[in-house]
Amino acid sequence: MTDVAIIIVSYNTRADLEACLASLTHHPPVTPHEIVVVDNASSDGSPAAVRTRWPNITVLDTGDNLGFARATNLGIRASSSQLLLLLNSDTLPPPGAIDRLVRILLARANVAIVGPRLVDGHGALELSFGSMISPFAELWQKCLVRGHASGWPLLARLVERRAHTDRLVDWVSGACLLVRRADAEAAGLLDERFFLYGEDVDFCAAVRGLGRHVLFTPDAEIVHHRGRSATRAQARAAAAYRRSHLAFYRKHHPLWYPVLLGYLGLRGKLPFGE
Repeated sequence: MTDVAIIIVSYNTRADLEACLASLTHHPPVTPHEIVVVDNASSDGSPAAVRTRWPNITVLDTGDNLGFARATNLGIRASSSQLLLLLNSDTLPPPGAIDRLVRILLARANVAIVGPRLVDGHGALELSFGSMISPFAELWQKCLVRGHASGWPLLARLVERRAHTDRLVDWVSGACLLVRRADAEAAGLLDERFFLYGEDVDFCAAVRGLGRHVLFTPDAEIVHHRGRSATRAQARAAAAYRRSHLAFYRKHHPLWYPVLLGYLGLRGKLPFGE
């Protein structure tokens, strides 16, 4: 059994995927690991490219675009490891970052999930953790994100201070999320009702519901070129986000669900079929 299975879901992100895999294989983690790429019916030749350049990497062809949660679960079930690293195809893990995440997780028996500090290609911080999604938590998170991006002094300093210390949080981003397999399986893996977006917050909530903890750590840093696949199909990605948003509120905040439904309807942004 390997110590870590690195699960990467890809959908028409060939250039990013190849860059991610090059980073992982040129400076591989010391921790014994396997890499599983789950391809959601890409039309850009991604599976063939991976099989040609990296024959030791497992590639699963789903045959259709199954969404992030369902494809991730396929990768998890096809792997064998003590730990699972969910990693976006548009990330670049620098040397040593994954090993540091593993050491941090294994050193804290009460922690089930750990997420690193995420930065963009210019080194700017991505706010990749937060409180459980709710109407007020979402509003506060948006204020923090926009305040930090705009350089508003008080909010920018608050975000930077929060992202410079280890802290127990409600969720960390699924762009790079390390979890113990036992905890992932106890939580039932990712909820496949979430096609895209929200599945990481929901997954962390399920794990916390078992009495386990989620940790954010700045001691490991990963580059994240976020949203690359979404920009290739913006309308579909926006609709998928709203469906997942509605599914999240239907599951976790049913009293707020009709409010969100009405709000999206008034703005003309209600996904087809809702």
